[in-house]
Amino acid sequence: MDFRQLRYFVALYEEGHVGRAAERLSISQPALSQQIRQLEGDLDVGLFQRNGRRLLPTLAAHTLYNHAVPLLDGMERAREALRSFRGPGPRSLSIGVLQTVNASLVPLLLERLQQAQPQLVVKLFELSGVDIERRLLSGGLDIGIGFLPPRQPGLHSLALYEDELQLVVQDDHPLRDFRKVSLSQAAELPMLLLGEEFRVRQIWQEQLALLGRRPQVQAELNHMNGILDSLPHTTLASVLPGRARQMHAHHGLLWKPLSEPRIPLQVGLVYRDAQRQQAMIDLLRTALDGAWDTP
Repeated sequence: MDFRQLRYFVALYEEGHVGRAAERLSISQPALSQQIRQLEGDLDVGLFQRNGRRLLPTLAAHTLYNHAVPLLDGMERAREALRSFRGPGPRSLSIGVLQTVNASLVPLLLERLQQAQPQLVVKLFELSGVDIERRLLSGGLDIGIGFLPPRQPGLHSLALYEDELQLVVQDDHPLRDFRKVSLSQAAELPMLLLGEEFRVRQIWQEQLALLGRRPQVQAELNHMNGILDSLPHTTLASVLPGRARQMHAHHGLLWKPLSEPRIPLQVGLVYRDAQRQQAMIDLLRTALDGAWDTP
């Protein structure tokens, strides 16, 4: 049994007539009949019974049809996904990454993609969540890595790992001895935050709004490194993803988990067309496998 025979079988099952099925497949009637007989022999079951000029499917044919259609659809999607890999010259993959996601993903991603697809040209763009989703919808990016779920309709996602929002303060801050800081306590603090186009800032504001509060914003910066460089020299606090601590080991800073409630952050792949991009999604998921195991 092969995919060609399955395709012939599905056409005959749906048409119920050898002549119409052969015309649909652009083959001769004897050739179609021969392939169906060979398929029945391979499976050792009868698939059709003749009733006048029509062919009636057997119970075995109904069962085979229910399995054959998804198989043929999957093969067609695979062919469609692989069409982008044809032709000479290097291919490119444009990825938008939030600066606030686990920074260790980027060098690891580049290394593993180069190993898996040496001819692939990877273009990485550090963007805000708003810009990632806008460029995905306009075709300016192939895929994004950011916080889930995406805000724009028409985008899909695949979770990779979970992070959490944490309070970041200088090491002599009045809250230095607290193991955790409640949301209501953090709401009272003057803050140095990322700009409002960043998802971390949006998530923080949404959580405070549930308490009927607004963030006490004293200053804004549009880069996480700038915030971390500034915090040891100010009494201001900030809120950032906890895993950022791994790649930004600034001395003079304390990272405090938030509680009452904890604020989880889901990080994953964001993309536009799940079917057409399945090969790319699988490639990235494999490349990033295990990258988030270390908290």
